Amino acid sequence: MKKIMIPSVEALPQAAQEFLSLMDDATVYTFEGEMGAGKTTFINALCRALGVEEDPTGSPTFSIINEYRSDTTAELIYHFDLYRIESLEQAFDIGVEDYLDSGALCLIEWPDRIDDILPDDTVRVKIDVLPDGGRCLTIDNPAEA
Repeated sequence: MKKIMIPSVEALPQAAQEFLSLMDDATVYTFEGEMGAGKTTFINALCRALGVEEDPTGSPTFSIINEYRSDTTAELIYHFDLYRIESLEQAFDIGVEDYLDSGALCLIEWPDRIDDILPDDTVRVKIDVLPDGGRCLTIDNPAEA
């Protein structure tokens, strides 16, 4: 397990770059944390670090899935917010498994909704809010186990 400390919002770009340096061939990354922990904020910083020039300012809470394309690599990136998914059946109805199997980068908030169908090599990221308001990312990559 690796940890990345994010002392402030201003440190997000550096934290996103550090996260990028830890990424390997995995394509599915889950982000867990309490409401307001900064999951969407970090994923948006990560997308910018990956070369997405459009401003992904919002969470895909209502659309459930946002699609971005890196302007530097042309890589597809899917950002999921599964907060409103109430069952695995709903996830199947929107084709989540097709996205997971696509080979494109999938960044998933509220992954507990689809835990049973996540690939074995899913990298799990926990975001904890620190007493000083900073954040701590804990990255659990099964490839490093």
